[in-house]
Amino acid sequence: MELTEEQKTEYFRRSYTAVDGLWFMKVEERMGFETALQIDQAVWEILPKIQARALKAMMDLPAGLAGLEQALSARLALEGFDFEIERHEEGLMVMVRSCPWHQIMIKSGRAALSERVSDVICRVENETWAREFSEPGAEIGFEREARLCRGEGMCRVWFGKKEARAQRK
Repeated sequence: MELTEEQKTEYFRRSYTAVDGLWFMKVEERMGFETALQIDQAVWEILPKIQARALKAMMDLPAGLAGLEQALSARLALEGFDFEIERHEEGLMVMVRSCPWHQIMIKSGRAALSERVSDVICRVENETWAREFSEPGAEIGFEREARLCRGEGMCRVWFGKKEARAQRK
């Protein structure tokens, strides 16, 4: 029996998420939670660069908000997020109704740690995506307005030009 493209994608998605969780728990067992989180942060400072650059090349995306929107849509869909992206004149609002990473934390009985992990990992990941699509003289910033891991119903993440971000407040 041949696997469908969808089955192949699901296999690699599951492997990707499993290896992330397994290595974290093994480091945590040997070195403690805070050390594991620090190492995880170092990994997630690099992996999103690789992902963003790969999608940019594969999809022939430009820098700037338009390219970021397309890349984030592809990434979030590939990773199994339930999300919506609203385009505004001054930026993008990403609304995540279901996050596979948060769901894994809940299923593994570690929901209480989800917010702490998000404080570090989601922040550094989004900073990296914003930086990878920034243009000279037009940096893209991000701001988290709500988070699932805090029980706020959804994650709301704003990506926009840093100058416009100050005007939104």
